[in-house]
Amino acid sequence: MSALSSVHRALQVLEVVAAAGDGITAKAVARRLEYNLSTTYHLLDSLVSDGYLVRLETSRGFGLGPKVPALQDRLVAQLAVPRGLGRILRSVHRAAEAGTLYTAFRGEDVVVVAHDDCASHPVPVISSWRGALHATAVGKLLLAECEDGVRTAVLSRDGLPSLAYRTITDRADLDRELEAVRRRGVATDRGEFHERLACLAAPVRVPGELGGPTLVGAVAVAVPVVPAGGPGSIADRRDRLERAVRAGADRAAGALLAPVSAGWESPGPSAARRG
Repeated sequence: MSALSSVHRALQVLEVVAAAGDGITAKAVARRLEYNLSTTYHLLDSLVSDGYLVRLETSRGFGLGPKVPALQDRLVAQLAVPRGLGRILRSVHRAAEAGTLYTAFRGEDVVVVAHDDCASHPVPVISSWRGALHATAVGKLLLAECEDGVRTAVLSRDGLPSLAYRTITDRADLDRELEAVRRRGVATDRGEFHERLACLAAPVRVPGELGGPTLVGAVAVAVPVVPAGGPGSIADRRDRLERAVRAGADRAAGALLAPVSAGWESPGPSAARRG
């Protein structure tokens, strides 16, 4: 096995353990990845030795190790994070009565920096935004901002997979949707990523090197999809949701321009970073 192949396989093992949660066994990992058991044990042992996984004696399985959150911390440290982000997200959550998140853009990828939600207003976990940009409000903001050649390259990389009943899978339809995003200044997805979830997102922009606005992040809210746009649906309260995310995005942009705009402030005990 080449060194490059070993790295790729180790990362796949790490992703399987992360998706499965604590306690997945070596046999289950091998089965899901169709690796032989000896190779799987070797990869698991290496990841445990390096601190990316831990061996859980009670379940005789594996879980994520202490180095994983450290990687997230180092990633977030490289991103545009507004000062007072926790207060901003709490304010949007209260105003919208919806789970709220802040994402930063890193090239043509999305990183969820922080969220503020509760049992009544949950925020979904998206394990990978690649292959989901066309189906999410945040992803549409990013695609709408890209130059044509970059957008084509991203869509060639990710494709337009059908993730839910309403997912846009035709390039011409997506181009029309992105043009509407540029006109409105906000993006929505209506059950396009999760059948029962709708999201609305507003862009966070700061002055770029050439003086024009540069997209650096987004503030988004998530609400359940209600049949026929009934009470509580995104259609029923679009104005309220849009006002809340626009206000949050404006505050985030202002905070990024403050003399000190680095670091991450915990929104509270109900919140955690997700990426």
